[in-house]
Amino acid sequence: MRLIALFSIATIIALALETTIPRWLPLGPLMPDLVLVLAVDLGLRHQQATSALLAFGMGYAADSFSGAHLGLDAFVLTLAFLIAYGLSRYLISASAAIGVLVVLIGELLTGLAQYAASAGWDSAGGFGAMAPAIAWRALTSAAIAPWIFALMTSAARMSGLRLHGMRE
Repeated sequence: MRLIALFSIATIIALALETTIPRWLPLGPLMPDLVLVLAVDLGLRHQQATSALLAFGMGYAADSFSGAHLGLDAFVLTLAFLIAYGLSRYLISASAAIGVLVVLIGELLTGLAQYAASAGWDSAGGFGAMAPAIAWRALTSAAIAPWIFALMTSAARMSGLRLHGMRE
């Protein structure tokens, strides 16, 4: 129950930041995908059945806030959770480097899926026009990921959660 409460509060805060900061500041593609970082952290360190459902719920909440393509964020966040979970189990490690790599891959997949769903492959300008924005968002999400991981680890410890994926 503490896991659900912790990540629900973190997701609400992340969604609030993702939707309000770009209106205040002209960040554009530099706004990191905080919910994706939370889903990867969930896959690396909290390996339970409820964690997978929580990752899907986080994605569905992100879909509800963004509204562009219903189900796309839910799919991508669940996929990122599963990749993080699989890598942490296969490599027997839950390091921040693995998390950063999964965040980078997840954000690139999100950008590619959003482009394919909205513009189509044969649109004017092509994928080359969107590629720099997708790459910048992926890099900023990967750059902020270690700090979010550390923040969530300390919040989990303060709330009394046991970190299952820590094997270092």
